Amino acid sequence: MNLARLDLNLVVALRALLEERNVTRAGQRVGLSQPAMSAALSRLRRHFDDDLLARVGGHYELTALGQVLLDRTSTAYDVLERLFSSQAEFDPAEESREFKLVASDYAVSVFGTELARVVHEEAPGVRLRFAQTPPTVVDDTATLLSAVDGLLMPHGVINGFPATDLYEDRWVFVVADDHPTVEDRLTRQDLADLPWVTYQRIYDAPAVRQLGMLGVEPRVEVSVDSFQLLPQLVAGTRRIALVQARLARLLAPIAPVRIVEPPYEAVPLQEALWWHPVHTHDAAHIWLRETAARVGARLSPVHDG
Repeated sequence: MNLARLDLNLVVALRALLEERNVTRAGQRVGLSQPAMSAALSRLRRHFDDDLLARVGGHYELTALGQVLLDRTSTAYDVLERLFSSQAEFDPAEESREFKLVASDYAVSVFGTELARVVHEEAPGVRLRFAQTPPTVVDDTATLLSAVDGLLMPHGVINGFPATDLYEDRWVFVVADDHPTVEDRLTRQDLADLPWVTYQRIYDAPAVRQLGMLGVEPRVEVSVDSFQLLPQLVAGTRRIALVQARLARLLAPIAPVRIVEPPYEAVPLQEALWWHPVHTHDAAHIWLRETAARVGARLSPVHDG
């Protein structure tokens, strides 16, 4: 494939055609006349040797290849948009810009709120948009990072991409404050016998993967895509949950739970900001990363006990 021979404007037309599934609406969306959009569709059909849009009754539907291209075209469009919006200089006090960060509700609660406060003070024209971390982040990290400005994720879950360290945390357990069998501490037998509440995919957390080395397989009773809901799903039950210490301390006053130390030396958590290499030398992203690192360094240390 010779990229030099491709017209990148066709990416814009392809995305509109696949999403609108109508030549007229696609043309209106990108500011092209119907004849011009029809010509673009003809060029795309020749390039892919596929109809892409097939008439079914009185409307068009995507072909099998068109369906495959739908998500890929959206990702390619986002990458190109971010690539060509790169800046040599960035003045946070004057610029208007939106940064999209993928993060769990834990990262937003513990770190994102403080980052947003600093950005509000130092860069009034900058907007932050936080999106929930998808369960597939480990399976297709490159595609995810190519469409956003950064990912808040601890070390040990993904690798192979640039990252800057933000702050440290550690893992603790939360149990109901009136738990019938757990007193001041948990035992390894408790970890095997008691039901668990977990966040999304439990083995994504290195501290949980340690349990396999200890011969413990958690008995998951409830799984949820929110760290903040873990204490509420533990309260008033025999369940246990593994939670970051910083978040557990924020939420303990809200739910009737107790914080209990792990009965093993859990791997510490090092939160980091990950990004796609296409952003590495962009002035706006350099400012974002430096600001994030500065905010992370300001967070108070997390202590045992």
